[in-house]
Formats: sequence, structure tokens, C-alpha cells
Amino acid sequence: MSRQKSIIVTGCSSGIGAYSARALKRDGWRVFATVRRDADLAALEADGIEALLMDYTRRDTIDALVAEVASRTGGKIDALFNNGAYGQPGAVEDLSTDVLRLQFETNVFGWHELTRQIIPFMRAEGTGRIVQCSSILGLVPFRYRGAYNASKHAIEGLSVTLRMELDGSGIWVSLIEPGPIESRFTANALAAVQAHIDVENSAHREEYRRQLARLDGTGPINKHKLGPEAVYQVLQHALTAKRPRPHYIVTTPAKKGVLAKRLLPADLLYKLLRKMD
Repeated sequence: MSRQKSIIVTGCSSGIGAYSARALKRDGWRVFATVRRDADLAALEADGIEALLMDYTRRDTIDALVAEVASRTGGKIDALFNNGAYGQPGAVEDLSTDVLRLQFETNVFGWHELTRQIIPFMRAEGTGRIVQCSSILGLVPFRYRGAYNASKHAIEGLSVTLRMELDGSGIWVSLIEPGPIESRFTANALAAVQAHIDVENSAHREEYRRQLARLDGTGPINKHKLGPEAVYQVLQHALTAKRPRPHYIVTTPAKKGVLAKRLLPADLLYKLLRKMD
């Protein structure tokens, strides 16, 4: 009888992570789902998922997560889906260095630390899958998303390099680059603006008001948003295909953005993107 494969999925309180954790469980994986708050554990545990606390900004929680999963699985950790993240909106000139640093602590440095700690277990088995939930904004930039753009560009660079360096090891690294997906992401982004950006004293305050309307739901509705199942569909391929792809672009806007980047001169591309945000 074959051993049940194990996977760590981060950011499972809602959205892509919550959906993927439950779908993976349904599809036969042993799922270790992480959340940052005690209050989010019960809902996952009620569905038979092994839920654990982990905060990317706290190294001690990463250490404890890896130790606990290794203990429960006998060191057999087959896959990692780095998904937990948030977006800090704001014009680049309005981002303090501390705010930018916090964005990277969560979206880059925490991912990097967890990934580094998991790789030795995969090397010991000669096989493994690492899937990074990046973003279309890791490939093309949008205004007022500078911190998030930068964090996802960093993840892209680290991940494609890691994929090349792990060639021949049996460990595959893939990036998922979604466009708009139904989640609590925009609500969290709204809170991040309110906490860290001085809107009223900014040269960009009128644009912020437009952006805030989009985030709080009073502005235009994005008709291109897909559900988290769209991400899970490509996650399945990245986890099970003999040769998983390096990149998985999800949603029509994301695919259009990548195509435009390939075909258009840079100045024209950025002019077009300015009109789309």
C-alpha cells in the first residue's frame, strides 16, 4: 500500500489557501494547513485537516511548524504550497521603509525561510514539489501596488533560480501567477492602507480615494474575478505532473498582461497598464 503524500499549505484561513487545503484533503493528500490565529484552527480541523499555527514574520513559528510536521510524518514532507501573503497598497513615495520591510517579511523572507527548511526533507527522499502562489503583479506592474509588485517580483526571481539549481534533484519548483481571485485579499489591502498610508496628506490623495472605493466595494466590480478553484486546477498539475511547468498563469486579465509584455514596447506597455489599474 502506497504512503499517503503530505503537503504543507500556508494562509488557509480563507481564499485560495482554505479552498486548496480542503480540495487536497478530498483528493487524498495529508494536509497540514497553517493559519496565524487560533480562531481559524477549528474550521479546518472540523473538516479533518491538520491545522497548525504559523506566522511568516516569526521565525520561531516556522521552526515549530517544520518540526511538528516532520515529527508527524516521520520526515516525509512531499510538497509545500506557499500561499499566505497580503498586499500593501500605496504610492512608492508614500511607503515608509518600515512598511516596505514588513511587506517583505511576510511575502518574501518568511516564504524563503520555510522553503529552505523543507528542502532537506525532500532531498533525503529524492523527490518533492514546491509551489509558490505568486501573482500576475510579479510579472507586470500596476500603479499603487509597488510594495506588493516588488515582493512578488522577488519571489519570481528566487523561485526560478531555485528551480534551475534543483534541476536533477527530483524536486520541482513552480509558480502560480493569478490575476483577480475571489478572496479576502482586497479587504486586507484596505486595512493596510488605513494603517500605513497618510492618504489626506499625500500628493496622490485623489487617486487613493478612487482606489479605496474599489477596495471597499463601492467602486466598479471586477467582472473577471474567478473563484479559488481556478488556482486549484493548476495547483493539481504542479503537484502531480511528471514535468510541472515553471509558470501557471490564471485568469484572462493575467494572460492578457503576459501577452502584452511579450509583444509591446516597454513605454507602450506601461501606458496601457496605467489605464488598466
